[in-house]
Amino acid sequence: MRFTDQLWNEALPIYTKIQDHPFNQEMKNGTLPVEKFKFYIYQDSLYLAEFARALATAGTRSGTSQELLDFLQFAQNAILVERALHIGYFKEYDINSNSGKAPGCFAYTNYLLAISTFESYEVAVAALLPCFWIYKKVGDYIYKNQVRPNLYQNWIDAYAGEEFGLSVEKALRICDDLAENASESTRKKMSEAYVMATRLEYIFWDSAYSLEEWGV
Repeated sequence: MRFTDQLWNEALPIYTKIQDHPFNQEMKNGTLPVEKFKFYIYQDSLYLAEFARALATAGTRSGTSQELLDFLQFAQNAILVERALHIGYFKEYDINSNSGKAPGCFAYTNYLLAISTFESYEVAVAALLPCFWIYKKVGDYIYKNQVRPNLYQNWIDAYAGEEFGLSVEKALRICDDLAENASESTRKKMSEAYVMATRLEYIFWDSAYSLEEWGV
């Protein structure tokens, strides 16, 4: 069994809750309220900027020039490819919010930045993996089961698309290669980081659905 298969099995109960979350179920059915999608898109735009920084930071700590290039490409895609989708939605839905990060986005981005800066490269890669893998899984699930026509088709197509899938497979291969040569203690920390990031993925979806605000 690949190391990433072990990661998936370990965090599967959390992924199941993400897939079954009302946000994703209502997106699948085309019934997600627009205000919740607008909140999500704005928060995701803030998330992606920090995710790109975390990817680039992790890449500079890689052991090979190829992996450095891979992570810089991941960072560029986070800014250019996915951001382009958001720009379209910002215009379509007239999103002009400047409220800043909600608690869920703040917690997730700061976790990834801290891990990418202070933990080992191997642990950073594992922590960054859920954003790739879970979005692909959710995108594929919604694409296969969606009600058509769907108001959110562009989002669905982006994450169920082949181009995004290639990036996910590359990230998985890197993680597996690193785990194969890592010590048992490092593999344990990689697993812990992956599970924590998966929890924060759930928090991010839930934050959007509840239109989360700071309590103070």
